[in-house]
Amino acid sequence: MTETKQNILGTAPIGRLLLKFSIPTALTLMVNYLYNIVDQIFIGHATGISGVAATNVTFPIGIIAAALALLIGDGCAANISLHLGRREQEEADRTFANGVVLLLSAGLLLSFFGWLFARKLVVFFGASPTVVEDAAKYMRITLLGQPFAMCNMAFTAVIRADGNPQYMMRSMMIGAGLNLILDPVFIFVCGWGIAGAALATIIGQIVSGIIALAYLPRFQHFRLKKENLRLKGKTVRNIMQLGFPSLCTQTATAATQIVMNNLMRDYGAQTIYGSDIALSCYGLMMKIYQIAHAMFVGLASGTQPINGFNFGAKQYERVKETILVAARISILISVVWFVIFHFGGGFLAALFVEEEPLYEEFAVHCFRLYMLGFFVYGLPNVTSSFFQAIGSPAKALTVSLSRQVIFLIPLALLLSPRFGLDGALGAAPIADGLTFLLALILLLQELKVWKEKGMVS
Repeated sequence: MTETKQNILGTAPIGRLLLKFSIPTALTLMVNYLYNIVDQIFIGHATGISGVAATNVTFPIGIIAAALALLIGDGCAANISLHLGRREQEEADRTFANGVVLLLSAGLLLSFFGWLFARKLVVFFGASPTVVEDAAKYMRITLLGQPFAMCNMAFTAVIRADGNPQYMMRSMMIGAGLNLILDPVFIFVCGWGIAGAALATIIGQIVSGIIALAYLPRFQHFRLKKENLRLKGKTVRNIMQLGFPSLCTQTATAATQIVMNNLMRDYGAQTIYGSDIALSCYGLMMKIYQIAHAMFVGLASGTQPINGFNFGAKQYERVKETILVAARISILISVVWFVIFHFGGGFLAALFVEEEPLYEEFAVHCFRLYMLGFFVYGLPNVTSSFFQAIGSPAKALTVSLSRQVIFLIPLALLLSPRFGLDGALGAAPIADGLTFLLALILLLQELKVWKEKGMVS
C-alpha cells in the first residue's frame, strides 16, 4: 500500500474527491437501471402497453436484489474506510473477505427462491390478471443474472473504497452495450419477445459480473485472504450495522413500488385509463426516477469514503466541508430534475409507447403530480450517507426510512380511498417536503454538537 494513495482522502481538495468518487458511481448505477429501461422501450414498441406493464411489475425483485447488494457492499465499504482511517489493516482485510462470502450467498439464495415463487411474487407485486404469465416468465429469466448484478452493485462501493471508482463504470458500460445490441436482435429478429429482452439483460449482467469479480486480485489497500473467508460474528455485525440504512432504503423503495402498483391496479380500474395504463405509466415513471435517484446515490456514496476516512482520522473540518458541498450539489440536481419531470413527461412517455392518447395523458399528469416536490429530494440522501459514514446508523436509518415508510406509504394508503389515483400520487410531494425538513434538522443539530465540542469551527 503506498502512502500517497492511503492519504489522498485526507489531503486532496474536497471538490476534486467528490468528482472522482461520485461521478463513476452515479454513472454505474444509471447504466444498471438503463438495462431495464432499454428492455421497456423495445418491449413497448414490440408488444404495447401490456408488455410494459408486465415487465414493470417485476421491478421490485431488482430493488430487493439491490437492497441485499448495498447492505453488504455499502456496509463493507463504510467499515473498510473507517479501518483504513484508523490504520487497522487486518480488520479491513477481514471485512472485505467476509463481505465477499455474504454477497455470493445472498445472490444465490435470492435467485433460487425468487425463481421458485415467481408467479406468486408478481401477483403480490401488483400484476393484473392479463399480464401475470408474461411477468412471471420475465422474472424467472432475469433472476438467473441477479447474482452477477448484485456483484456489480456491491463491488461498486467496495472498489470505490479502494480508490478506483472508474473500474466498475467501465464494467457496467460493457454490460449495457451488450444489452443494447442484443435486445433488438432477440426481440425483433429472433421473435422471442419478453423472453428475449430478459435474456439480453442477463447476458449483459453476467459479463459485467465477471469483470467485477476479475478485480478481486487487484485490490491495493486490502486483500482477499483465504483465512478471512470464514465468517466472524463481530465482522458480520459491523457490516450489517453500517449497511443496514442502505438495505432499509432499498427495501422501502421496493415496498413503495409494491404498494403503489397495487393502488394503480385497483384505482386505475375505476378510471377511464384502466389498470394496465396506470401500471405502465407509474412503472415507466419509476424507471426514469431511478436514473435521477442514481445521481443522488452516486453523490451520497461518493461522500462515504471521504467522510469515513476523515472521521476515523479525526479530521472533522474536512467532514463538515464534504457534507456542506454535497448538500449544495444535491439541491442543484434536484431542481434540474424537477424541471425535467414537470415539462418532459409527454416526451418521456412517448419513448416507451407511441400514439396512445390516454396513455400519454395519464403519463404527463403522473409525472407532474408525483414529482411536484422533487426540488428538495436530494438533501436527505447525502444526509443519510453522512450519518452512515460517521458511524451513526440510527440517524442514517431514520432519514433513509422517512420518505417511503414513515410518510409516503401511509399517506398513499390514507389519501387514495378518498382521492383515488390522485391521492396515491399526491402523497409523494408531501413526503418529499417532510423528509427534507427532517434531514435538515438532524444535520444542523449534529453540526451544532460538533461546534459546541470544538470539533469544528
